Amino acid sequence: MDKEKAMKELKAYEKIRNEFYSYLDSKIPKKENGMFDFENAEQLDAKEIYELFYKLDYQARKIRGMVVNLLGLKAE
Repeated sequence: MDKEKAMKELKAYEKIRNEFYSYLDSKIPKKENGMFDFENAEQLDAKEIYELFYKLDYQARKIRGMVVNLLGLKAE
């Protein structure tokens, strides 16, 4: 695995993660301490959450595969 490819995948992961949290930030108010205020949140769209999470999970699994191969581990 070369460094450029690894950096590309990590940047893609960061971008997708930011999209996921931006969605949550736009739908869930925050308490004064900065924590999400789930009690006063609007109903979230399950399909939107799933689509965002799926992209995040896919990218994480892609990076995991690269690390497993790099370290010569057996995937479990």
